[in-house]
Amino acid sequence: MSGLAMPKPDAETLRRRAEIVADMRIIVPGEGVVDTANEMRAFESDGLTAYRQLPLVVVLPETVAQVSRVLKYCNERNIRVVPRGSGTSLSGGALPLEDAVLLVMSRFNRILGVDYPNRIVVAQPGVTNLGITTAVEQEGFYYAPDPSSQIACSIGGNVAENSGGVHCLKYGLTANNVLGIEMVLMNGEVVRLGGSHLDQEGYDLLGVMTGSEGLLGVVTEVTVRILKKPETARALLIGFPTSEQGGQCVADIIGAGIIPGGMEMM
Repeated sequence: MSGLAMPKPDAETLRRRAEIVADMRIIVPGEGVVDTANEMRAFESDGLTAYRQLPLVVVLPETVAQVSRVLKYCNERNIRVVPRGSGTSLSGGALPLEDAVLLVMSRFNRILGVDYPNRIVVAQPGVTNLGITTAVEQEGFYYAPDPSSQIACSIGGNVAENSGGVHCLKYGLTANNVLGIEMVLMNGEVVRLGGSHLDQEGYDLLGVMTGSEGLLGVVTEVTVRILKKPETARALLIGFPTSEQGGQCVADIIGAGIIPGGMEMM
């Protein structure tokens, strides 16, 4: 626990904890439910480790049907749910609540399809950004967005946070690289938004969900665009006497019409 003022837990939910845990074990059998304090300790925070809170219970589903049943169960009983990807975010978005089910999507970790002619990959939300690149790099492709944690962060978490990183100036945020998602709404309904190409007809609901931080639903599948790897890459490290001069250098580079693959002030 920390000094962070967390929402006051619901006493009735805490009282029914044993019942809720038992019901979760029915929905997600086997080793998909974690409920002891020692085991839940690994999930007590995200990358912002200054703040910690054990959840009511940790649930690790493996199928869309299980995600749907968990969310429907919790929605009907007014039980809070906190979705979690890899837990690398520094925003506290995956910080558990004492009276909430922590829905961990790490077991959704497969690449479902690759379409090189159309330059798209379909992946489950637990696949890392680097995992997408690894799946296609032998054909000379890669996934551009990298919020400086591509080796560990999950694509589902990227969608939830609309993650950016050093490459976003040239290649955009997650929203600019996601073509479609499958997600489960908080009432258990499974929906598909977007598709396999940009600018689907109708309202931009995909844009609404990208960056919604798990408040509107849980992503269970993501379709992203991949890019051809640059023919060559060069890294430069430049020192400046002041941060103002460093910022002016960036402005001068952009003003000259040069958009580097990534720039970062260290």
